[in-house]
Amino acid sequence: MIRKVLVVGGGIGGMAAAIELGRRGIAVDLVDLDPHWRVYGAGITITSPTLRAFGDLGILDAVLRDGFSGNGIRICTMEGVPVDEVADPPGMPGSGGIMRPILHRILSERTLEIGTNVRLGCTVSSIEEDEHGAAVVLSDGSKERYDLVIGADGLNSAVRRLTFPDAPKPAYTGQSVWRLFAKRPEGIDRRHFFLGGKVKIGIAPVSQDSLYLFLLEKTPRHPMIPDAELPAMMAALMQGYGGIVGRLRDELHDASPIVMRPLEAFVLPGAWHTDRVLLIGDAAHPTTPQLASGAGMAVEDAVVLGLEIDGGGEVPEILRRYQARRDARCRLVVENSLEIGRLEQAGAPPSEQTRLVAQSLARLAEPV
Repeated sequence: MIRKVLVVGGGIGGMAAAIELGRRGIAVDLVDLDPHWRVYGAGITITSPTLRAFGDLGILDAVLRDGFSGNGIRICTMEGVPVDEVADPPGMPGSGGIMRPILHRILSERTLEIGTNVRLGCTVSSIEEDEHGAAVVLSDGSKERYDLVIGADGLNSAVRRLTFPDAPKPAYTGQSVWRLFAKRPEGIDRRHFFLGGKVKIGIAPVSQDSLYLFLLEKTPRHPMIPDAELPAMMAALMQGYGGIVGRLRDELHDASPIVMRPLEAFVLPGAWHTDRVLLIGDAAHPTTPQLASGAGMAVEDAVVLGLEIDGGGEVPEILRRYQARRDARCRLVVENSLEIGRLEQAGAPPSEQTRLVAQSLARLAEPV
């Protein structure tokens, strides 16, 4: 029986796990290295399967209230002329978006309401497993025993490093993503892709009056770029684009809110768990944003773990069932996202890129 769990990482996956376990009466300690429990301010796209996962978690109403829900993806030329549509899977709610800080607030409020013991400014230093549980030492020197340890600490997971020291390291994919937060014109009522140029640009509404623009650049890995230089560099990358993209480019200024990150990913071979330690979210299957499904997969991980706990059995058996249920679905997201990125970098026809997006979203609409 699982009575006490440690969740390492207070991001989307970690909070989702704490909520799912907490509402089953399991005592949860959640630790996060950031003493302020912050999240950077870029937007997040929410696909139909992710909205379904938020519904399973019990936060869909809050997400729809404070975010945005549209229908499908409009495919446009560089000039902003619509040429195609990627429809939502039949029977699924429309795709949308939300700002990460808003989603963090919704999840953190629910995490605390359900009774999670949140400890900030520390992480895990060591984990020793035996047949009865796991003995954990945290970075603040405290020690505790748990029935299960969940590593939800992201791409550079400390839990993964401790548990699977020979696991692959995150690798740069050849692309960097630029994200801009801006006001949303009324005509932007769904996701838009602008294809055919030297970079891929997309727009996603994230509230009734806001959107975020993402730009995928094929480039050697950038060195650290000072914030003051980001607007001019992004404007240069947006040259040649018309319509709403051209308007947003022309409105860039020294204080424009821009986040630039290199894209890194890998596929973790074999199991994502031992007998008493489980990796979820980006700690287990880090992906790039081409399918906008990283957050959704992390929430689904938490939901499925809760369902497998309901199925009973000893912890190792529960984790084996969990992986059998999650493996193919999560690998599809990682592998197809990476393939879409390779198509983008190779300058493949827009129809070839969007075809794989549509096929992947249709697969993800299947039952979890």
